[in-house]
Amino acid sequence: MKFLVESGGETENAGPTYRNVLAKDAGLLQSPAGLDSCWDLFRASVDKYPSNPMLGRRTVVDGNAGDYTWMTYREAYDVVMKLAASMDKSGVKQGERAGIYGANCPEWIITMEACNALGVCCVPLYDTLGANAVEFITCHAELQIAFAEERKIGELLKTCHATSKYLKSIVSFGGVTNDQKEEAKNHGMSIFSWEEFLIMGGDHHVDLPENKKSDINTIMYTSGTTGDPKGVMISNESLLVNLAGANSVIQSIGEVFDQDDVYMSYLPLAHIFDRMFEELFISHGAKIGFWRGDVKLLVDDIAALKPTVFCAVPRVLDRIYSGLTTKISSGGILKKTLFNVAYKLKLDSMRKGIKHEKASPLFDKLVFSKVKERLGGKIRIILSGGAPLSVAVEEFLRVVTCAHVVQGYGLTETCGGTFVAQPNDFSMLGTVGPPVPHVEVRLESVSEMGYDALSSTPRGEVCIKGSVLFSGYYKRRDLTQEVMIDGWFHTGDVGEWQPNGSLKIIDRKKNIFKLS
Repeated sequence: MKFLVESGGETENAGPTYRNVLAKDAGLLQSPAGLDSCWDLFRASVDKYPSNPMLGRRTVVDGNAGDYTWMTYREAYDVVMKLAASMDKSGVKQGERAGIYGANCPEWIITMEACNALGVCCVPLYDTLGANAVEFITCHAELQIAFAEERKIGELLKTCHATSKYLKSIVSFGGVTNDQKEEAKNHGMSIFSWEEFLIMGGDHHVDLPENKKSDINTIMYTSGTTGDPKGVMISNESLLVNLAGANSVIQSIGEVFDQDDVYMSYLPLAHIFDRMFEELFISHGAKIGFWRGDVKLLVDDIAALKPTVFCAVPRVLDRIYSGLTTKISSGGILKKTLFNVAYKLKLDSMRKGIKHEKASPLFDKLVFSKVKERLGGKIRIILSGGAPLSVAVEEFLRVVTCAHVVQGYGLTETCGGTFVAQPNDFSMLGTVGPPVPHVEVRLESVSEMGYDALSSTPRGEVCIKGSVLFSGYYKRRDLTQEVMIDGWFHTGDVGEWQPNGSLKIIDRKKNIFKLS
């Protein structure tokens, strides 16, 4: 298994422990020296790239979207410090928890960074976890303050009969109405527009606390298979280690992330997949552009932003695949024939091990460049996660996008990406690849389902170990002990080792189908 190295022996119930070959001699990857928190990461980028564009959104006039307008790293930092001063003045202290409710936008990131600055734990509120999730999370996490996009304020106020016991302040990313102010007042709460709250800090001086690696940076609530959402506690160290791992993996395929990269922010920041990538781009002084919030307009936003890296869940890639294949089918017979010939020749070359950029440069220029232009023209990496991507869609995108296309696997409890496939290795099609260089992995037999981790084709529950793991479920030690056994996190997913060292997810221990 050329991508893996054995780092521990098998036991009665479990197969050998493996790690990525990149971690063979130096050991598991650790967090970068000199950085103790995500705040350190942002501050370092502000110092190094003060005038780089950081956060961008499209201006919309009379329903027509224009170009992206940008806030620089220094400008963002100045707003973050104003927000931190207002939060501090309103009584929010280190170790307490602040909620963020709404779609991705520059204010989301600014609020997140203000929480990072103050050592306040950021708790995303995510209503798709169920009708009562916002109310449950607000009370369970004992949120003292909540930030929300303007159109979510009404939803937040509906929960006040239960949440006002904890929640004292609400801040809108936009404006607030007089009726909303009256309703909040009736519950003994304060509500502010974004501009009002920023002014509130005035000249208030904030002594930023020392943030430690072990501090809980965020609590992300995930849908339990039954019962209430579970609060996954993620430390500064977990995020920093995962960022180091992402940089290491990308370097291993001859690429680097840098300040010229551009990221499309549309996957929910309430999920670890997107949160991790936004932190990664911030660490490199790169651009983050936000979508308009409508999946039907996403391809248009992509064309305007021209991202270099695109993260997606299979549902989004399926939509892009359908759009491209429909456009190809509706073309004339000559265009269709040329496309099919180009596709077959490039696919054959890539299956022989030729890298995508060398497999068919002529057809890339004549045929596939048109596909690339529809995605902005600059995409070089497409990463799929969150659910299995079909082999047909993965193969198609690998050929036609002129970009690295890879599938990854991870959970909130493992801080996101734990396995990532190698982009130019066609034997990894349909797999999630080998583990990243900061974790150890083993399979444990699931005898009741007929999966044997010690058979010639090892199959079993995927178990993960490393400093990237979560710090437990908030206020649920019982659930933590169910999944954390002797330092191993039990994912509940059943995997099968492939001969090349990649992993294929083949089942769920409890046979619960996960939607994309």
